[in-house]
Amino acid sequence: MQAQGRIAVLDLARGVALVAMASFHLTFDLEFFGFLPAGTTTTGFFWVYARAIAATFFFLAGVSLWLGHGGGIRWRAFGRRLAMILGGAALVSAATYAADPSTFVFFGILHSIAAASVAGLLFLRLPAAVTLAAALAAYAAPQFLRTGAFDTPWLAWLGLTTYGIRSVDFEPFLPWVAPLLAGIATAKIAARSGLFAALRRHPPSGAIARALGWAGRHSLAVYLVHQPVLMALVWAFTRIVGAG
Repeated sequence: MQAQGRIAVLDLARGVALVAMASFHLTFDLEFFGFLPAGTTTTGFFWVYARAIAATFFFLAGVSLWLGHGGGIRWRAFGRRLAMILGGAALVSAATYAADPSTFVFFGILHSIAAASVAGLLFLRLPAAVTLAAALAAYAAPQFLRTGAFDTPWLAWLGLTTYGIRSVDFEPFLPWVAPLLAGIATAKIAARSGLFAALRRHPPSGAIARALGWAGRHSLAVYLVHQPVLMALVWAFTRIVGAG
């Protein structure tokens, strides 16, 4: 049963985004083990696909942030959720560092969502137009602020360095705070128009929707587990093929 107050469509959307992310990571794993040409996931369609998936997660995080705290910040709930995200980010950093210290994830999507969520608190009570303007400014900022002043490893997370970053997943604060702010602004508009109330009255039905909704409600756990499972399955497949 849907938890009281939750909007099932948002859980469903997160579930769909998780499936899309899993499909990208499966493609990455197939490339890593040599089943696909090198560069498959870093060029062309898959380059755009990966960024569209990430933007969706940031956007939904912004919507959820406003739904949870738009009427007043519930500090305990926010702190608990932030701690969970930071804990997941730390696990990702530790695991990738153990695998390859030269390309480990020091500021990936979880790190960035955590930082963007803290910044998003400043915009919860501001007008939607102001929040959208801030989102546009954040999106454009890297094009104008890369001057060399931020060329230090301690500020790399901002996304304003003039040199490339070696990491298997780097989602810097700028411009990735932009879709989260856009999610906050959209949530304000949706609430004012009555869209959220309508969505609560008409939750999606069917086994697939329920399964995706379950994944969406447990998105952090699914995110942390899915890639190691996929990597293990592809590795097992290579062993079977090799043995054959």
